Amino acid sequence: MSMQDRTEAAPPGAGTPPGSAAPAPSGDKLGLALAVIAAAQLMLVLDNTIVAVALPSMQSALGLSDANLGWVITAYALAFGGLLLAGGRAGDLFGRRRVFRTGLVVFTLASLLGGLAGSGEVLLIARVLQGVGAAIAAPTALSLLASTFPAGPARNKALGVYGAMGGLGSVVGLLLGGALTEFLSWRWVMYINIPIAVAVLIGTSVLKEGERDRGKVDVPGALTATFGFGSLVYGINRAGEKGLGDSTTLIALAVAIVLIVAFIAIQRSSRAPMVPGAVLADKSRAGANAVMFLVGAGMFATFYFLTLYMQIVKGYEPMITGLAYLPFAIGIGIAAGGVGPQLLAKVPERSVIAVGLVIGIAGMVWLSLLEPGQNAFAVLLPAQLVCGFGLGLVFVTVTIISVRGVSPEDTGIAAGLINTSQQIGGAVGLAILAATASVITEGRLPGDRSEALTTGYSYGLLIGGGIYLVALIVTLGTIKATAPQSQPH
Repeated sequence: MSMQDRTEAAPPGAGTPPGSAAPAPSGDKLGLALAVIAAAQLMLVLDNTIVAVALPSMQSALGLSDANLGWVITAYALAFGGLLLAGGRAGDLFGRRRVFRTGLVVFTLASLLGGLAGSGEVLLIARVLQGVGAAIAAPTALSLLASTFPAGPARNKALGVYGAMGGLGSVVGLLLGGALTEFLSWRWVMYINIPIAVAVLIGTSVLKEGERDRGKVDVPGALTATFGFGSLVYGINRAGEKGLGDSTTLIALAVAIVLIVAFIAIQRSSRAPMVPGAVLADKSRAGANAVMFLVGAGMFATFYFLTLYMQIVKGYEPMITGLAYLPFAIGIGIAAGGVGPQLLAKVPERSVIAVGLVIGIAGMVWLSLLEPGQNAFAVLLPAQLVCGFGLGLVFVTVTIISVRGVSPEDTGIAAGLINTSQQIGGAVGLAILAATASVITEGRLPGDRSEALTTGYSYGLLIGGGIYLVALIVTLGTIKATAPQSQPH
């Protein structure tokens, strides 16, 4: 039977075929399994943003240039996003629990290296290695969830919690980063990962291994994808600094196009592609990944602009900056942890995503009304609550769609793909919107600097809302208007 046939034969929510693995754990073990996977996902995702609030302290301590400072975030996102597909495939081939543990060990050691870094170069190397470890662990976490939890309400609830971690982790990173930087040291934004990772490693014994695939890792696909998207983000970043006429910018963008086209060609011709055609054969699944890419693009840029607004324009201390993100976290938690799953039992998935995106667009338009001397309760705090709630609905739903109906041996790559979509979307979106905001700000100088900066951020946030509008159009055009999910008790 072909990969395509196996995928089509698997009904929505299908798990490992009977007899292929031991029965799934139940009761307390399922709760512990969910806690282990959720903690791992939270830790891996929050590392995208936990360093954001600590950047000024890192720059001062290690003498990082302005140009290299942004790479403290981008290096992690690129390594994470670029290698996620390879990490997901490795789990399918070599055993998900084993690969998951390997990724956690790499991530832990890289966090220790970053905390001990005595120079900017060592910190950037550590961030790349953290991204590598995260890329190995993250997709196998989601596939372990699919193989551990039986299809139905238990799995949908677990997927909802996992999806919430995708958005909540970014906000928790900002909260935690602010507290650690202010009360301890920037080095603790690295060290904090170590006890969490060790606890997760201890708990992995309750996770069910699941079924393996036979084949090999698509090394050419992994290399072209990683360096292709890396060149794209570098080119966009440089274009913001030097302009599109810069020769290095043009070379980077040209290399990106060549490598990404090569990746697509390799996937089509390879006998063991990194992304099996069957994974994206389903229109709804392909649409879910496209939506996650676009939402990631808008969300990463939102955190970037709001952090700069709060610290540079408003003069907030790191701890206050972190606390100011609480409404976003609360909104995501309410939507993904409770309201989202309840809606999915009553209305089609496409409708839940569409409603979430409309709410998210409204929140972004509200955020674009920021002004330098404005009270935080006028725009900053309430608009974040609205954005967070809308995105929470999106995260939980696209996560469920992304792994449903995939053959058991391909759940790792399907999980890697949805994570890749968010990470690469975030890196590309941040590069484009940050460059756009910078150009707008420069056009307002030498006037009032705070006004100029806020204007740039506001336009960036408004464009982010436009990206969510594109995601809404993609949703309506690709996600099937299926009946509400049955939720038997």
